[in-house]
Amino acid sequence: MRSPFHSSSKSLSLLLAGVTSCLVLPAMVGAAELRVGAAQIKITPPDGIPMAGYYNERGSEGVLDDLFARALVFEKDGTKAAVVTLDLITTSAPMVEATRKAVQEQTGIPADHVLITASHTHTAPIITGRGPRDNVFGGGKDITRQYNATLPGLIAECVEQAQVRLSPATLSLGRASEKNLAFNRRFFLKDGSVAWNPRKLDPNIVEPAGPVDPEVLVLAVNDPKGKPLATLVNFALHPDTVGGSRISADYPGVMAGLVGTWRGGESVTLFANGACGNINHRDVNWEAPQKGPGEATRIGTILAANVFKAARELKPASGDQLRVAREVVKLPLPAITPEQVQKATTIMQEVVAGEKKPAFLDQVDAFKVVDVEGRKGAPWEVEVQVIAIGDEVAVVSLPGEIFVELGLDIKKLSPFKHTFIAELANGSIGYIPTKRAYGQGAYEVVSARCAAGSGEMLVETAARLLQKLKAAK
Repeated sequence: MRSPFHSSSKSLSLLLAGVTSCLVLPAMVGAAELRVGAAQIKITPPDGIPMAGYYNERGSEGVLDDLFARALVFEKDGTKAAVVTLDLITTSAPMVEATRKAVQEQTGIPADHVLITASHTHTAPIITGRGPRDNVFGGGKDITRQYNATLPGLIAECVEQAQVRLSPATLSLGRASEKNLAFNRRFFLKDGSVAWNPRKLDPNIVEPAGPVDPEVLVLAVNDPKGKPLATLVNFALHPDTVGGSRISADYPGVMAGLVGTWRGGESVTLFANGACGNINHRDVNWEAPQKGPGEATRIGTILAANVFKAARELKPASGDQLRVAREVVKLPLPAITPEQVQKATTIMQEVVAGEKKPAFLDQVDAFKVVDVEGRKGAPWEVEVQVIAIGDEVAVVSLPGEIFVELGLDIKKLSPFKHTFIAELANGSIGYIPTKRAYGQGAYEVVSARCAAGSGEMLVETAARLLQKLKAAK
């Protein structure tokens, strides 16, 4: 049998011979009963489209590397489910709804069996349908609306292609630990406050205000003869390294290219970003600049190397049952005062007029207040979804930029040995901090559109669904 990570590239095969020699695995018992298909489709936008990620408008000026939608379709005994990853800043509820409807119509896969997650690259187009911030910075332009209108159809086509390629498959699982790429970006300072992204080598820094999740999870999908079909990689790290005005998938794109080359053939590499709402790549103890395409290449290469390391420990997954569960959770709104609403109205007018640029956190708070006020007291209705395969694999969707502590809690509570966390999935309401962080303030808390305790509600829901699916095997 060929290695689960068989490569069609001779040079890479020679380079990685010491790794691949350890990858001959037995076939999973009963694997022929599980079928898997994978596909990818280009979703690169046209030049000039407004880009997401910051509090200012910037039109794209060319393409550094293409953006892709990638899909994995699983089928067992007539039950089907799909995992879709997007090289985009986020997902929105309207986009997910339209995409699921198109997928169901074209493939027969039930809408609520489709999980759609975004990598969170900051060099991608604005995704519409999320609120006034995106509209102010280019979401209302024709080029943006037209691009967003094409997305559901493109993603559905990708899922359809994956379904056409359904074939008997084996699943193998591995993990690595990478402690030098991701850093908690919130820090306790000497004055007792918590800072967000302080300058490098700042003498006022005492210590990070939270942990990281160093786990790199790998799911390798092969046909029964060992031919690579797909690889799903999960790691928690903000993709905001490239910067500038060229379209790019950031470090996940670099990683996907390297792993795909190594795996060879038509293998598809998907990346699901973990809980990284308070995690980024900046090492404040390292004075070197960490911005630009070179930094994305460095990070993507190291992450790919972790996938290669995980390959040495790949083990066949046990069981091949396919189960899906989802639950809508009502998250409470944060309290806002009439004074905040009045101030937000003034700031919004200034931003739209372009006559004055407000202080950064004032602008962040203003957009949050406008969004919350627009709810008229109605809670956010968000989704937690779990797709479980066999005895060991579960993929959990979370609806925003989730603090790493919450993702770690879900993993601790999960009865599945390999629990993949996919944030910014099936719609997003922005930052979801821990209850503890609300008392500390700083950017993510100022931006949060849900009340303290919302993150813990998501953890509780995810844990309950995981237990439910484990018991249903």
